[in-house]
Amino acid sequence: MKPQVEPDTTPVTRPFTVTRRCAGRQNVTPGTPPPSPPPGRLPRVTKLLALAIHFDELIRTGAVTSQAELARLGQVSRPRLTQIMNLLHLSPDIQEEILHHCKIITGRDPITERELRVVALLPSWEKQRTQFSRLTTHL
Repeated sequence: MKPQVEPDTTPVTRPFTVTRRCAGRQNVTPGTPPPSPPPGRLPRVTKLLALAIHFDELIRTGAVTSQAELARLGQVSRPRLTQIMNLLHLSPDIQEEILHHCKIITGRDPITERELRVVALLPSWEKQRTQFSRLTTHL
């Protein structure tokens, strides 16, 4: 008679994450959970400028043919889409500053899109910088 071999009884531990899906179903994925995002929210103008940059890329690559098509797909009016796209007329350094604004923990956005519309209409980047610095002095 052969001697019986004991199975290896070393416990194996593996990290996993459980997330809830629709109808209470659970999804188990291997690995550690992703870190939680830092608190706060992005200012609305930051989101709108990023959207304008994305829309411009869609038009340049030919994914959409015109701003009119973008307005139709996004279910917004053509004038509203033009307002968003006009944010691209801001000087590159102002755009950079808007895109890297700190997150807002509480309260209102420091700069509104309506205030930036006036700045974007100025033909000179130097005048834009002057006007933008007036808007950001209270920050």
